[in-house]
Amino acid sequence: MVKKSVLGKLSSTELESYLKAGNRFTPEAVLMAFEILEERGRTFSEEEKTQICQLIQYKKNQEELKLQEEQEMWEDNITEDPQAIKLFPRNIILLISFIVGTVPGSILLGINFIKLKKYTPAVFTFIFGFIYLPVQYFLVAFMHKINSQNVSSFRKSPEVFAAALGMLFLLLLWASYIPKKLPYRATSYIFPILISLVMIMIIYTNQNLFSSHFLVSLAR
Repeated sequence: MVKKSVLGKLSSTELESYLKAGNRFTPEAVLMAFEILEERGRTFSEEEKTQICQLIQYKKNQEELKLQEEQEMWEDNITEDPQAIKLFPRNIILLISFIVGTVPGSILLGINFIKLKKYTPAVFTFIFGFIYLPVQYFLVAFMHKINSQNVSSFRKSPEVFAAALGMLFLLLLWASYIPKKLPYRATSYIFPILISLVMIMIIYTNQNLFSSHFLVSLAR
């Protein structure tokens, strides 16, 4: 955030550029530049003041619009419309990815992409889900190695951090390739539950291979 004391060090000519249409400065910076110029004795006509006020309001509207678009990008638009496409819900995918791992999460998300005929993101998602397994293993091992303290806090666990990181990547893939404001119906939870149970069995029967999962750390 720009401070008035910082803008006060600029020359009047430089401050004038803050008041020109099409500049990239924030509305707060424009207002500060206007106030500083008035304090320096610059006289503005009523027409100039109106234009500056309109410029500030326009910039505020643009910021609000950008914020709204960013919020909409992260919204999950589940609907009851029978005409809407059926997809695995985002929150279910993220929950499964965090608890069980990126493999089942990427499978569910990849199937969503296939339903939307986004085949390239689907392939990339499948690959990421499986590649993240060894990455997660070495990441957790590295974090344990550099951790000089014996941290037993659940929130500070490297296993939890790695699980959350994998989940975050899948969330970014969803936000990047699922169309904004796309209404969809939540498909049956049977397959997500089954694939999660299978993955849990695989994890617990191969604990050495999946030692980076926090489920294994909890079981020990």
